[in-house]
Amino acid sequence: MNTPSPLSTAIAPQNMQNRNTSAGSATIGPNKILLFVGNIHLDFRPDRSDNVLAVDDFNAACKAIKRLSNFYSVLPAAIIIPHGNDSAGECANWTKYFEAHPEFASIPFFLYAEEVSELVKKQARRFTIVDDILNRASLNAGLYTKINFVSRVKSLKMNGANNISVEHIHYSGSHLNNFFKRSLDIIAAGTGLLIASPVMLVIAALIRLESKGPIFYASPRAGRNYKVFKFYKFRTMVPDADKQLQQLKHLNQYDTDDKGPVFYKVSNDPRITKLGNFLRNTSLDEIPQLFNVLKGDMSLVGNRPLPLYEAQSLTTDNWVERFLAPAGITGLWQISKRGKKEMSVEERINLDIDYAYKNSFTYDMWLIVNTPRALIQKDNV
Repeated sequence: MNTPSPLSTAIAPQNMQNRNTSAGSATIGPNKILLFVGNIHLDFRPDRSDNVLAVDDFNAACKAIKRLSNFYSVLPAAIIIPHGNDSAGECANWTKYFEAHPEFASIPFFLYAEEVSELVKKQARRFTIVDDILNRASLNAGLYTKINFVSRVKSLKMNGANNISVEHIHYSGSHLNNFFKRSLDIIAAGTGLLIASPVMLVIAALIRLESKGPIFYASPRAGRNYKVFKFYKFRTMVPDADKQLQQLKHLNQYDTDDKGPVFYKVSNDPRITKLGNFLRNTSLDEIPQLFNVLKGDMSLVGNRPLPLYEAQSLTTDNWVERFLAPAGITGLWQISKRGKKEMSVEERINLDIDYAYKNSFTYDMWLIVNTPRALIQKDNV
């Protein structure tokens, strides 16, 4: 008589259209095991040989993780719970769980919501275990890139805590440090927007007079822990600038190849308008990023949030540490190398990694004090 798998009585991988978690035995592969908790009814289609485990509640999820670890020596690639009336309580339960079981703390943890509202974002910010918010679109596009990235970042943090002296691990941040940093962000960004509002109105009018197209440039960027958000600047290029990027690849000032990290920066870029050139050289094009700071997507000081085509090339063990730091308007790279042509990809990334390890409120204050002299560029990049 065949003995059922230890997993089969509690969890079984299935398509989300069939959530019978007590179905017969199944083979759990070590590649990708996505653990969905709660009543999430989605037409989710995992690719490759990925498995989806669907359990009813927190207790069933804990049993599933224990069995996966004990009997198969694997962990879920990610835990996904739904946002709802009791999701705050569920996040609190998971917080206690990871504190009691730190060996599982490297598992990426996501909150799912059909609509990513301000209420959902507030809850995600409240619980530090939440790595990001997913919706229906993000589940079926780019999910595995995000999971792999978050997993690497969390593993680096855990390993770093064992191999690096405590005084050098500033990127994890203390509660007091985070409080001061966020307080400064809100006060400075709010004040800055009020003071700059007349200038912003003039810039908006000039952009509209110079060329057709939107006043603001908005694009998805990857920030801390590869969190993707909509990034705002004043438009400084012709409306179809993104479509012309490949045509200017040969002018890229970074020494890159298709096998390594990808950064694009073109000296004397022909796509930049006359007004845009002035805005860039004076950094006035970056004023709208204060809205990103108020929203919590960015900080005043941090590593520059990257376009997705650049960020995806840095999700390797060698470079992923640059995403440990918050996204910022100014930072170590801008002060050290802004506007200079002689810069390698490795040099820029290493500056970002250096900031990630030195990240603290006092270090931020030093960088802010030294930012004004870097605002005026010497080269049109």
